[in-house]
Amino acid sequence: MLNTRVWRVNTSEWESGLLNEAAMVLRNGGTVAFPTETVYGLGADARNDAAVARIFEAKGRPSDNPLIVHIANLEQLGELTLPYGETAKKLMERFWPGPLTLVLPVKPGAVSPRVTAGLDTLAVRMPDHPIALELIASSGCPIAGPSANRSGRPSPTHADHVQGDLDGRIDGIVDGGPAGVGLESTVVEIEGDAVRILRPGGITAEALREVSRHVIYDAESVPGEVLSRKALDEKGGTPRSPGMKYTHYAPKGLMQLVIGDADNVSAYIQGQANTAKSHGERAGILAFAEHGTRYEADDVVIVGSLAHPETAAQGLYAALRTFDERGTQRIWAEACPEEGIGHALMNRLVKAAGHRIVRV
Repeated sequence: MLNTRVWRVNTSEWESGLLNEAAMVLRNGGTVAFPTETVYGLGADARNDAAVARIFEAKGRPSDNPLIVHIANLEQLGELTLPYGETAKKLMERFWPGPLTLVLPVKPGAVSPRVTAGLDTLAVRMPDHPIALELIASSGCPIAGPSANRSGRPSPTHADHVQGDLDGRIDGIVDGGPAGVGLESTVVEIEGDAVRILRPGGITAEALREVSRHVIYDAESVPGEVLSRKALDEKGGTPRSPGMKYTHYAPKGLMQLVIGDADNVSAYIQGQANTAKSHGERAGILAFAEHGTRYEADDVVIVGSLAHPETAAQGLYAALRTFDERGTQRIWAEACPEEGIGHALMNRLVKAAGHRIVRV
């Protein structure tokens, strides 16, 4: 069991010595969790096979699930990838630093094969967070950095989430306060002039269309496409990006996502919660602020506002962890419109529910 150190860093006035210490741990093959503008990441030197293996071990992550590599500047990118096209360059110019991950052709031998899971592509991004950028630059390493949680659990948006999941399993945690967006980055790959969304996230399809008119969703990124996810599991294919194959973001309690007219949804959820309680189960409801007063249950958790879906995105993972803290056994969640950030939010809700969806 490791002695997990915690470096508390103020985002406006951090002590460089603290980051230098964490950067040295990374240079020496250690694992360090750090904040980004999306969620907390678990970092290791992407070039060091043993260091990357420690990420998979700490998270309990399947070995065929590729990792995103974080960089601090375009010079690092040139060391990792083969030449790429104009559309990729335009996306970088528009959205980097920021919550956009690009799947690009990887330069042979540039990173550990564990990072790419045997693919000939590399998922890479430049985070928009001062601590993350400083840590990467100080370490001198491209940093492989999946979310800093146990595999399948809700992603961490606070350092204490990381500590709850990974204390004793990693070398250190840089505590830089809460993450911003609250959902992981959007992952895209380029097909000619088209941009294919492999995982929806902080950069919406509407924003991507400002760069390319040809933006399409991969079937795996569409919340309603349940069969495609099952088919990928059955054929044992390696996913082209993180977040495509396995159940993710799940609370410990059994969760179901309910889609439909608001009145029908609330009536169904309340009925199910009442039944669960009558059977002696602790019942929880994940609701939007506009509907919170409609429900009575052991645990009614407000995730954010439908009028401001970005608040729901920021609060989703913390809300799911609240159910875990309270020992909630059955959970019913309201759906939201699949517009803007709502598309990414629904993607995460579907995966948190393990694709258990009811339409009413």
